[in-house]
Amino acid sequence: MNSIYNLLGLCKLKVVALILLTAVVGMFLAVPAPYLPEWHLVIYASLGIGMAAASAAVFNHVVDEKIDMQMSRTDQRPLPQGKVSRHQALIWGVLLGIVGLGILELFVNTLTMILTFISLIGYAVIYTMYLKRATPQNIVIGGAAGAAPPVLGWTAITGGQNIEFALLLFLIVFIWTPPHFWALAIHRVKEYKKVNIPMLPVTHGLAYTKKQILLYTILLVVVTVLPYLVGMSGLIYLASALILGVIFLWYAVNINNRPKDVKIAWNTFTYSIN
Repeated sequence: MNSIYNLLGLCKLKVVALILLTAVVGMFLAVPAPYLPEWHLVIYASLGIGMAAASAAVFNHVVDEKIDMQMSRTDQRPLPQGKVSRHQALIWGVLLGIVGLGILELFVNTLTMILTFISLIGYAVIYTMYLKRATPQNIVIGGAAGAAPPVLGWTAITGGQNIEFALLLFLIVFIWTPPHFWALAIHRVKEYKKVNIPMLPVTHGLAYTKKQILLYTILLVVVTVLPYLVGMSGLIYLASALILGVIFLWYAVNINNRPKDVKIAWNTFTYSIN
């Protein structure tokens, strides 16, 4: 049981849960109200996408093992603690990926399987192995993989029909990712400096990063209105998006205006998740 617990610890289950939430939103928005998507597709697609996301998380742990040892946020993970070997982690990651993609191919559709595979490679290889260490725009470019789940959910139900609407959902998560993660990077800036990861606050300073958080948050508020403007969603969505967006904007303004507040970056990060 302890071994299973440690293997699951490599899967970033909380992150996978957020990925599945956005994927399921894509599934339900793919069919016109008051109809619901076919439940067997929702279940199989969620299982396949979730296992592929967990696979990408495992590979992220393997690649970042040495970095994780040096950061207080990550030094208790199974690999740095020696609870799982790299060999075990690699086998586990490959198994999750093969089974997850297999489920999508057999029980959902080929397009969703291919897009999920591209997202897996985008996060586990392109972002983790290259972008993360190559450019302060790592989280912007790499954010495309994290923004894919609503599109995957949409294609799982429609097979690609009217996919342009799903791209609006992609855009929301894509624009949300930088201010979300840069708030965390400000909070952990000393640790990122220690392990030589070129996050924006390390390469360009805190003031510049805070300004970027504000600009991206303004853009996010604008982007979240688009589903209402194109008729995907109604007034309840519009009101919710604007209220939540304005609160996020309030955090983004205060992260700039309260430089001595050591908690504001962390509070911004946690609000962005919620």
